[in-house]
Amino acid sequence: MGADTPSGTGICDGRVVVVTGAGRGLGRAHALAFAAEGARVVVNDLGVGLDGSPGAAGGPARQIAEEVAEEIRTAGGEAVAHAGDVATTEGASSLVRTALDAYGRLDTLVNNAGFLRDRMLVNLDEDDWDAVVRVHLKGHFLPLKHAVAHWRAEAKAGRVPRARIVNTSSGAGLSGSVGQGNYSAAKAGIIGLTLVAAAETARYGVQVNAIAPAARTRMTETAFARAMAAPDDGFDAMAPENVSPLVVWLGSAASEGVTGRVFETEGGRIAVMDGWRPGPTADKGSRWAPAEVGGAVLRLLAQAPPPTAVHGA
Repeated sequence: MGADTPSGTGICDGRVVVVTGAGRGLGRAHALAFAAEGARVVVNDLGVGLDGSPGAAGGPARQIAEEVAEEIRTAGGEAVAHAGDVATTEGASSLVRTALDAYGRLDTLVNNAGFLRDRMLVNLDEDDWDAVVRVHLKGHFLPLKHAVAHWRAEAKAGRVPRARIVNTSSGAGLSGSVGQGNYSAAKAGIIGLTLVAAAETARYGVQVNAIAPAARTRMTETAFARAMAAPDDGFDAMAPENVSPLVVWLGSAASEGVTGRVFETEGGRIAVMDGWRPGPTADKGSRWAPAEVGGAVLRLLAQAPPPTAVHGA
């Protein structure tokens, strides 16, 4: 499926996988990796520019998705293209219909689509806030909603699926990123959505996890400029293909029992993120007075580890 994609072992044989934002970067790498493992793939991409501008991607919307689908078919796999806007009800519902019409089933949804409009908060326009939150957060929610509706119907009919959803967050969503308040907020929201979806959909045979990847894409060219020099050891730690094996495994039946988790991944590194959980605690047993709260909080902070640094701070 490409020079950087190893031959598959068939871990996804028979599965039908939808990948949003699969025209380039991480999404394309995921689509090729799933196909190499035997999956039939629905390649979604709206074909917009880095900031979401229509027609800024070098060709018509469907052409971008079709190029990746054709790449899969040329390598002997099965794939169809979908060029709908997954942050709309029609686009998300037609995405699920495309999988069902083409292959008669849906097993895995990888939510990956997104773009950037970076500004410091005081310079961030309302439109830029709304656009980024829409594509990342709403663009995760709506495909998830329509896929789960299908799987719930299957479960109620006695055909409990082994369904998988992999959402795409970011280090910006875990610890923030200077100049990316809109993006950081959306990516943090995706983590919350993942936890709720995992709890609500388990009864239908659905597992939901999220990744926070670091890789070289159009969206990270500036941030990772120093890491893009040719590696001395031949291992390109920033290649998007490094992220895809985790996504493929999470999207396969082999990941049975793994749900509601967030994984950070970069190069050859995978980390299970620990999430928010209670740290040092003080309980007075009654209402605090404002004057005494400060001392209690400072004692607790002295016992707590420092927060993770904000990217770019």
